[in-house]
Amino acid sequence: MTMPVDLSPLALLSVAEMATADSMAIAAGTPGIVLMERAGKAVADAVARRIRPGQSVLVLCGPGNNGGDGFVAARLLAERGCRVTLALAGERAALKGDAAVAAQAWAGPVAAMDGIDPARHDLVVDALFGAGLSRAISGELAALVDRVNATERTVIAVDVPSGVHGDTGLADGPAIRADETVTFFRLKPGHLLHPGRGLCGVVTLADIGIRAETVFVPGGITPSIFRNAPDLWRAHWPDYAAGVHKYARGAVAVAAGGLSGVGAPRLGARAALRSGAGLATILCRPEALAAHAGRGPDALMQRAAVDAATFETMLSTGKVDALLIGPALGLDDEARSWVAAALRSNRPCVFDADALTHIGAQRPAFIDLLQRRAAPVVLTPHEGEFKRLFGEVAGFEPALGKLERARHAALDTGGVVILKGPDTVIAAPDGRAAINGTGSPALATAGSGDVLGGIVAGLLAQKMPTFEAACVAVWLHGRAGEQLGSGLIADDLPEALPGLLAELHN
Repeated sequence: MTMPVDLSPLALLSVAEMATADSMAIAAGTPGIVLMERAGKAVADAVARRIRPGQSVLVLCGPGNNGGDGFVAARLLAERGCRVTLALAGERAALKGDAAVAAQAWAGPVAAMDGIDPARHDLVVDALFGAGLSRAISGELAALVDRVNATERTVIAVDVPSGVHGDTGLADGPAIRADETVTFFRLKPGHLLHPGRGLCGVVTLADIGIRAETVFVPGGITPSIFRNAPDLWRAHWPDYAAGVHKYARGAVAVAAGGLSGVGAPRLGARAALRSGAGLATILCRPEALAAHAGRGPDALMQRAAVDAATFETMLSTGKVDALLIGPALGLDDEARSWVAAALRSNRPCVFDADALTHIGAQRPAFIDLLQRRAAPVVLTPHEGEFKRLFGEVAGFEPALGKLERARHAALDTGGVVILKGPDTVIAAPDGRAAINGTGSPALATAGSGDVLGGIVAGLLAQKMPTFEAACVAVWLHGRAGEQLGSGLIADDLPEALPGLLAELHN
């Protein structure tokens, strides 16, 4: 299996996959020391963009290839006239392979780490440890990391900030806080997952001569993790002819509770319409029907369902191309029965909010229903809801990191999982995953998640594939938050969608 070339730039490589890419490039004829020279030059170029003549640079080198990149950068910076101090963790004689070759080419002195004062330098290069560090930084090096962070000097990290794992973005102990991180060939998940994402600063992706057509081949690397961006899902976008009618654009139903929660399901329904669905109907309890009918927009329809049996009949016999269930549904027995009915249905479903709480409370029975469903399923938990769903289940320990927990959840449920947050992960049961980069802290507001669920349902109703629909919804939701900025309320988000959709179509 090969990856479409147009998706190659979006691929995220694990630490192991990046090691394979290096090995394949070397096997194809590019010596490892050449790759290291190019990596070191990319770091030196990044430094040169940030310093003025006469300023000093401290290069902190570790005992592996990350340190080798540092030796190359130090040499090139010295050749350009910079004042360079190089400090090495460990003994120079203990360096191996390409790192040893790079160290031999460094003609300057090599200082020991103890006694190094980062505050005496204008810029620090962190070439201590690479993305695969599997233990916490400790001892004198931990103290050095703390000193670097305390100086508030400009810091450029090589590959990832030392202390951050490239696969998870997690830091088990102290970690460098960089202003810029220079990485090579492709980003790693840890560049986009917090806390790594916040510790990397600006991420610069450098071309060191590894060719995509060399490594993304049968028998090589087939990435399954991607940055969430339009090229990932643009080919699946709905395309309508001039004579299309509303039912062809898809009908969304939104399950609503009683009078106490009228707003949340309407936010989801409005977002479904704004995402392009042709019809959106609120299915509510009888006592809430008048309240729904008395609120805008007039484009939303509403119908009463006296009980779960009536709701189930509406799903099975009515025109429903996708269902959103959960926002303000309620936590009583009747609401739980509605969730069970949705799970038994053959309609594409988005489970959010209260529906996730019910699934977590009845986990064995409800997960069994999820796994046996043939129709598309999307679950949209935030971290608290995710913990209620999977917190006591083996294989979901926080140390796995957000990406792997989401992927395990997708496999466990048979549905696409949107694990929300500032680094939202979208995971499919076939192993594919995407990490989102759009968004704003302004999205941390009541009703924001209801809008996201509605966008997903609207796209499912338009027959978009489930994983792609989830990715589109998360991306659009984040872009709307960026565009609207501080002060937004959830009601604003659906109204931002037409402009964003027009940009995508153009």
